[in-house]
Amino acid sequence: MNVDSIKTGFVIDHIEAGVGMRLYHLLGLDGLDCPIAIIMNVPSRKMGKKDIIKIDADIEINLDVIGFVDPSATVNVIRDGQLVGKKTINMPDTLTNVIHCSNPRCITSTEQELPHIFKLTDGDKRVYRCLYCEAEQK
Repeated sequence: MNVDSIKTGFVIDHIEAGVGMRLYHLLGLDGLDCPIAIIMNVPSRKMGKKDIIKIDADIEINLDVIGFVDPSATVNVIRDGQLVGKKTINMPDTLTNVIHCSNPRCITSTEQELPHIFKLTDGDKRVYRCLYCEAEQK
């Protein structure tokens, strides 16, 4: 398999295998008009298998989304074909408008202009709870 190198953009690496597509959608990459490569189930010595996303565009990347989906991922910053930086990701304490509350009785289901806010309640299990109704989201 051949995937060209990127000129300016990002490589999201060390994504847990099988999670790349979820990250792709949550980051809103499906709405971009630029080259994007999603490579799934790549052999990895450290992880066994991993996913990789390459974005050939200078865009804003929401690190909170990456931290929510897979806090062990890394983001490599590419400029003029060269690696210029590497960002490590942490789980965010608060998520705003990244995910939506699945509780049909939550106020966010009727008051749709309210922001969907989730607070990290258990970092070990990666559990977030809705600020309004306390519904759990993993």
